[in-house]
Amino acid sequence: MSSSSGSPESWISSFCSLLGHEYFAEVSEEFIEDDFNLTGLQTQVAMYKEALEMILDVEPEDDDDDDEEDEEEDEDISGDGRDGLTGRERRHHSRIASDLSVIESSAEMLYGLIHQRFICSRAGIQQMSEKYELNHFGVCPRTNCNMTRALPVGLSDIPGEDTVKLFCPSCLDVYVPPNSRFQTVDGAFFGRTFGALFLLTFPDYDLTKSGSEAIANIPRTADDHQNINGMWARNIAPGLGKGKVYEPKIYGFRVSEMARSGPRMQWLRKKPDDVHVLDEARYFAEEHGESDDDDESMNTPGRAIAKRRAPGNARLRQRQGQNGSPMSIEANGQETEL
Repeated sequence: MSSSSGSPESWISSFCSLLGHEYFAEVSEEFIEDDFNLTGLQTQVAMYKEALEMILDVEPEDDDDDDEEDEEEDEDISGDGRDGLTGRERRHHSRIASDLSVIESSAEMLYGLIHQRFICSRAGIQQMSEKYELNHFGVCPRTNCNMTRALPVGLSDIPGEDTVKLFCPSCLDVYVPPNSRFQTVDGAFFGRTFGALFLLTFPDYDLTKSGSEAIANIPRTADDHQNINGMWARNIAPGLGKGKVYEPKIYGFRVSEMARSGPRMQWLRKKPDDVHVLDEARYFAEEHGESDDDDESMNTPGRAIAKRRAPGNARLRQRQGQNGSPMSIEANGQETEL
């Protein structure tokens, strides 16, 4: 294949342009040539060296022993063959025919594992951000998410366990891609880290808007209530909460949860009315402060008493709201002493 400029197209560009590979980013050769980025992949991919040479478009090097054997075969075989090929050329051709398919599959596996690491790097996540702005990954199929753009993720980092899924940052759920051509792409090529890391790296996206609309260069305010654990409050699951949960009704009457067709697992779609109550780290810092004496007190004799928060289940019961939702909690919690 060749590009419009007339120069041969690289293996990476050719792979990413295949049907069903629209989610992939083009990994830079500088990233692949850095041995640190490929640590541990030698044991996961068969014919690792040949696959890496194919990805980088490097011509394979023949061994000296093979060259000597080929020269001997060339001397033994007469030059009046009908195919016009020497013994070395025949052997090279047969070797390519038998190994090319194996090397090609190994190259795809190796590139996928490299891609999983690349999209979590600074250059890779920036490239995925550009694809996200152009809506290359599609939107969430859930109606209450108002066509929030989705992100490709994997349910496992191990190849062969599951196919790629679409993660919606509005409802925090994953979905099967609508087009069947994406259901053959391994989810490990995107991994479990990329989705959450993307949202923390680009908090300025307005997830409450639909389609390709986005807000860039939003000035950060001094109000701590607008930022929760590195994310804007409006971007914390905007597709969940009151008015965003489907409620089945029959002739205007709500269907009981005890009915066979009643609603199930609605607590998964609930969200506290005030999401700032989820910022427990800030509340803890306001109550107890942050002092340099805390580290010194751990090493001071006679001061072995330390404060810690109550166990998760007990703390959750203490803060549970009136509607019984695990996510509906109060702002202040109790502390226990050891």
